[in-house]
Amino acid sequence: MKKGSMLPKHYVTVLSKHPKLKKALQALGTVLRDEGPLDEKTAQLIQLAAAASIRSEGSVHSHAKRALAAGATRAEIRHALILLVSTIGFPTVMAALSWADDILKKK
Repeated sequence: MKKGSMLPKHYVTVLSKHPKLKKALQALGTVLRDEGPLDEKTAQLIQLAAAASIRSEGSVHSHAKRALAAGATRAEIRHALILLVSTIGFPTVMAALSWADDILKKK
């Protein structure tokens, strides 16, 4: 899967108008990934959980795609979200699961 296809359209549109910002964000992402020992799949599952916690549908879509591309299974993605029920609440997790399913049903 092409990296660009994993990004929300609005994100791509905004960054296409701000190339310096795009370059800075890409550099930050690279530094953050390279900074620690976590593998890409684990990192994407963590970012998926964070996206769910801030109720960001676009980010849940993006990180579900990225997690799949990094080798996560559908079950792992769903489990990463279900684990959040006691932390962010049942309704928020159900919304995040519905957003993840938008992606998981396509694959």
